Amino acid sequence: MNDIVMRVELLRGEMMKNDIDFYIIPSSDYHDSEYVDGYFKEREYMSGFTGSAGTLVVSLTEACLWTDGRYFLQASDQLKGSGIILMKMGEPGVPEIDEYIREKIRFGQTVGYDGRTTTRAFGLRLRDTLKSRSPRFKTDVDLVDNIWHDRPAFPAAPIWLLEEKYSGRSVTDKLASLRAAYKKAGASGIVISSLDDIAWLYNFRGDDVSYTPVAMAFTIVTDEEAIIFISREAVSQEIKDHYEELGVRFRPYTSIYGEASRLEGPIMIDPDRASEALIDSVKEPIFGANPTCLEKAVKNPTEQDNFKKAHIKDGIALTKTIYYVKQMHKAGKLSDKTELDIGSYLDDMRELQNDFISLSFESIIATGAHGAIVHYEPTKESNAKIEEGFLLMDTGGHYLQGTTDVTRTLSIGEPTEEMKECYTAVLRGHLNIMSATFPDGTLGSHLDAMARRPLWELGLDYNHGTGHGVGYLMNVHEGPHSIRKRPARGNDEVPLRPGMIISNEPGVYIEGKFGVRIENLILTKKAKISGRDGRDFYSFETLTLAPYDRASIIPERLTDGQLETLNAYHARVYAMLAPHLTDAESLWLAEETAPFSR
Repeated sequence: MNDIVMRVELLRGEMMKNDIDFYIIPSSDYHDSEYVDGYFKEREYMSGFTGSAGTLVVSLTEACLWTDGRYFLQASDQLKGSGIILMKMGEPGVPEIDEYIREKIRFGQTVGYDGRTTTRAFGLRLRDTLKSRSPRFKTDVDLVDNIWHDRPAFPAAPIWLLEEKYSGRSVTDKLASLRAAYKKAGASGIVISSLDDIAWLYNFRGDDVSYTPVAMAFTIVTDEEAIIFISREAVSQEIKDHYEELGVRFRPYTSIYGEASRLEGPIMIDPDRASEALIDSVKEPIFGANPTCLEKAVKNPTEQDNFKKAHIKDGIALTKTIYYVKQMHKAGKLSDKTELDIGSYLDDMRELQNDFISLSFESIIATGAHGAIVHYEPTKESNAKIEEGFLLMDTGGHYLQGTTDVTRTLSIGEPTEEMKECYTAVLRGHLNIMSATFPDGTLGSHLDAMARRPLWELGLDYNHGTGHGVGYLMNVHEGPHSIRKRPARGNDEVPLRPGMIISNEPGVYIEGKFGVRIENLILTKKAKISGRDGRDFYSFETLTLAPYDRASIIPERLTDGQLETLNAYHARVYAMLAPHLTDAESLWLAEETAPFSR
């Protein structure tokens, strides 16, 4: 913590040199990415908080960090002794960042931040909230860079092509669709900065961000040209030749701002995904969501088929790991293993699968009370030996056939009645989503209460969304669809439609005791029934294949429909995975997935 205190003081020195009274440090890179490369982890460097979401605000007298409910416990622990105040977003009495600055700022003082790392929406709201204080703004400064002397190098790993047998569509087809979309909006071109949209559009993947196979890039597409702005060392001559045949050219990464400023006519740009600095460089912007975002979210038939193959592979790896954990406990040897040991074993099982690329996020392996920390990630310092109680495993992988994200909570030893009550309530909500049927036009927020109701009946709830979209060998969290109480921002809530893949992950977290989360990925598809008015109805097909924790289920608490859904799922898990397991594993899986009866 002495390092953090010193860094904050050094930053204040830089603020005074630049006549800045409040300095804002978000978690983002220049592309509004959820996960960022080490080069961009300024907020983590300045605060010591390692969660993926949060914003640090430093004044000359105070420092505060805002983060959401997933990270309250983690942030509280990591900020101890730093002098940084934790601001729990969404909690009663906790102001938003702009409201906090309005309360603290004096007339005519200056607010500073790096406009390459903030959205236009953030900048506009800040200016609107503070207008009565007549503040000045400096948005072209990166003060942390002045004190971060051992900052990691800017990422520029080589990109690689994703063949059409995996992507399902050609670059030519995607560009034609994009051009038609921006023309329909009245634009003569488009500027895109979101890394996942660019990788999807051009059918390439990269290695610039841990757990997310994307590359640091921008693109400009007009009727006459398509340009990718990327570091020169990221593009081989073979890759360059391939894209030039498609009419796609490359330009240096940092030249995007100058090139964007030279564009004539109305240019489409996404105000929620492009930085304030990039938007300000466009003369005549037309604001709208990137058309690629929704197209990317609706998986084509090739992608859907591949996803199913990826989940068989992932199911084999996870089920083998569950078996290993259970057998180690039965032999009395599990207490010698740690969270990192179990994570390493699961990593090994995934790496044995054909076409495995990498993990899709930092594995969450949490024993006992660590499970109550929603996004706990074991480190060398926190690594705990596996204890009696619940073991929560939230993990995933990238394969050429798609991306996985799955959570299973295992009972180690005989679960208590409280553990069973909580697990069964979470499972009931999970099964409600799994078996849902709903009409065309339904939003994810309309379904959210189906997952929470069994927990509400016990006076419990969880402080995270119920479901997020998942990309194809891409972001493990992908919009614009979701299942949550309310959308996070304007473009996040769109109706669910066939082809969309989304997670189904209710949970419950008892501080100091345990956490329970159960997560499958589900594919939206057309239901067998139709509305009486002729409207289409949709349902979900579960992709994830892994058994639930049989010992933690109270079957009497399940409705007939829930019991039927559970038994049908377990029968499918056994049928799909057993042929790929050893005889001992297969016999165990048969017992774990045997049908429940009244």
